[in-house]
Amino acid sequence: MADGASAILVGRRGRRGDAEGPPGTPRRLRGDLSIAAVAAVFALAQLVLVHPTMGLGWDEIVYVSQVTTHHPAAFFSAPRSRGVSLLVAPVASWSDSTALLRGYLAVLSGLGLYLALRAWQGLFPARVLATAGAFFATLWVTLFYGPQAMPNYWVAIGALVTVGCALRALGAGRGHCGRGVLWGVAAGAVLMALMRPADAVWVALPLLVLVLVRRHWPLLLALAGGLAAGGAEWVVEAYAWYGGLGERLSRASEIQGGLGWNIAVDDQMRSLGGRGLCRPCTGSMPHPVVTLWWLLLPVVAALGAVVAVRARRATATLLPLACAVTAAAPYLFMIGYAAPRFLQPAYALLAVPVADALWHLARTGRHRWRPVAATLVALAVAGHLAVQFSVLVGTVDRNVESRQDWARVAGELHRLGVRPPCLLTGHESIPVGYYAGCSSGSTSGNNENTTAAEITDTARRIPVAALTGPGGTPPGYARDWTAHRVTDLEIRVAPPG
Repeated sequence: MADGASAILVGRRGRRGDAEGPPGTPRRLRGDLSIAAVAAVFALAQLVLVHPTMGLGWDEIVYVSQVTTHHPAAFFSAPRSRGVSLLVAPVASWSDSTALLRGYLAVLSGLGLYLALRAWQGLFPARVLATAGAFFATLWVTLFYGPQAMPNYWVAIGALVTVGCALRALGAGRGHCGRGVLWGVAAGAVLMALMRPADAVWVALPLLVLVLVRRHWPLLLALAGGLAAGGAEWVVEAYAWYGGLGERLSRASEIQGGLGWNIAVDDQMRSLGGRGLCRPCTGSMPHPVVTLWWLLLPVVAALGAVVAVRARRATATLLPLACAVTAAAPYLFMIGYAAPRFLQPAYALLAVPVADALWHLARTGRHRWRPVAATLVALAVAGHLAVQFSVLVGTVDRNVESRQDWARVAGELHRLGVRPPCLLTGHESIPVGYYAGCSSGSTSGNNENTTAAEITDTARRIPVAALTGPGGTPPGYARDWTAHRVTDLEIRVAPPG
């Protein structure tokens, strides 16, 4: 298999002078240490740059509230899956400390990155894997969401594990690949499908095609079995709550604005300036310096593909590139809004060929031009870090402030007598309800889970308040309730029953 994973001559790429570390240190150990160092710095950077005390965001609240005993569970809509809730359960099930949860997730995300990069050992030199990990870990979106209870980072980790282990299995051949790599493929597929089943299928499509072409049946069983095991709960829940898989998929598509041909490339570019959710995605583009890396990324990835083909190791580079393309496609061309976290699996898969291309640029060419090339790469890396950290700081500050606003509104609700057990409806009732310790209800929209009659009936038994945002009008059932002004919200509190 001339272009397979087994054709990557790690020894040849690791010529004298390429190795790092003290003499006598085993090369594999040095590689492990470099990857471990990247993962450790990544975990530490999250704790330093993303405030551990930053309150939970809207989506985090939905996931975390499913496993807490100190807050009512928020409405769980059709597109969501239970993977994040399972991930946070070891902490969130007994503690309401946000700092503890952030610390737990930061450490876990660092460990996940280390294991994901290790899945690629033997396919690329350690310096390439460490650089790939550093590139992915220093993206503001990776640092920001690493310590958060969100699924996309974990889909990215699962994708790296799945594709890396699959390449090693393909390189070994049908009859020679060890059980370890097959279990790795299965574990990565389970992780992806637990977090976001649809994303897992999109990531796995090129790999499924390649496995079928190569007729590697053990690998096919591991991949398909992992996807099925990870997505089983989502499918069972579809039949239990939504009337079937088709109905849940239809409802999920409706909530996401209807899936179909829709170019969202410009929406994703607008979100690069630090917008967590760009829906509707209006406004001006970020500064060109912020978007430049995003435009250069496919160019450098294409260079990585050219380098791999010339070195007769195309499979190990083209497969992650293909999986990155299919992972990104639905979010670039099939939905009408954007969030930068949606593309994390694509960034993770692109990181390896991009790192390989950067090392090629820095180390090849005529001897007199090598210092120039290396200097240009170093300047590009410095610029990348400056831009990413600048966007990260602004994003963290805005989110800390907005989540503090929810906490302040919750405090005012308590002052007005709306205390647990209680119910909130209307504008931002899910996040404010979580901070106030109340249940949340909605009579329409994506989170519809109750009716006006049920709300008025509930008001006879427990405190109920309706929140109206700027420019909004209160619901008909709450127009006679006592109105209060808190920040930019109008709060109408139901009279005691």
